[in-house]
Amino acid sequence: MSAILVTGGAGYIGSHVVLQLLARGERVVVLDNLASGFREAVLGGHFVQGDVGDRALVAALLAEHAIDTVMHFAAHTVVPESVADPLKYYGNNTCATRNLLACCTEAGVRHIVFSSTAAVYGMPASGVADEDTATVPINPYGSSKLMSEIMLRDVSAATPLRHVILRYFNVAGCDPEGRIGQSTPKATLLVKVACEQAVGKRPQLSVFGTDYATPDGTCIRDYIHVADLADAHLKALDHLRAGGDSTTLNCGYGHGYSVREVIDAVERVAGHRLTVVDQPRRAGDPPALIARSDRLKALLGWQPRHDDIDFIVGSALAWERNGRYG
Repeated sequence: MSAILVTGGAGYIGSHVVLQLLARGERVVVLDNLASGFREAVLGGHFVQGDVGDRALVAALLAEHAIDTVMHFAAHTVVPESVADPLKYYGNNTCATRNLLACCTEAGVRHIVFSSTAAVYGMPASGVADEDTATVPINPYGSSKLMSEIMLRDVSAATPLRHVILRYFNVAGCDPEGRIGQSTPKATLLVKVACEQAVGKRPQLSVFGTDYATPDGTCIRDYIHVADLADAHLKALDHLRAGGDSTTLNCGYGHGYSVREVIDAVERVAGHRLTVVDQPRRAGDPPALIARSDRLKALLGWQPRHDDIDFIVGSALAWERNGRYG
């Protein structure tokens, strides 16, 4: 039986995908350097600590485990850090992906499911993006991912390799059963940060910008539960195994919540008020960014199970209270 290599599989999203792969009996090999992931988050399969940019290591793993599919999550993902240290992001996100693709083509890997981001869209004027919306990233994180998308498309055009690119919107929440969760150091994602404040891990929660042209003046984002996102990866794998063509798909629910609405949800679920401080806008934050994900549903038959902000917040808050690592 062939195996699946999951790069970055000890990280927040990768570990949730690994959990679902293992649940349906897949052979899984996880490669992670543990720079931001946790060994405890990998609850099965074969774990290897190392870098995606290590071509000798990657080539050996592909051969030893008869890998026919790679799910590539390994990346730096903090937007402000990418602005401050762009070469770190181009090195780890783009150059390391180039090395991975070279190893995959040499080893005859058939399928890649690639973790991308809505940051490739930049600031669409309407606040809503489908897969044909212009890609004009406004930070090195988005640019580094878009470069990897372009490389992957070009390699697929020149070789038998087929791929699915999944562009995530705002991923939130944790495993509903509480087995694994999000313990990313210095996290910047709103639901995570708000839940940390709710349990006393942060002294306050900052709201960056209260004067946007939105109903309550704060930014609106499309929040998708990590378990639903993980399910999209499994359906992408099934699509490729069935002979499906390479494609790019948005991963979101198709509607958004403002920063204030998310804070209200955290307060509602936690049962108490948060300490919130209004701050000036951050450069480059679009007023709204919402996915059109009709293509994901139509092509893969994906249907979300956790499209409820209180459920998303509840699973994240439970992890902050009871999580076992981080």
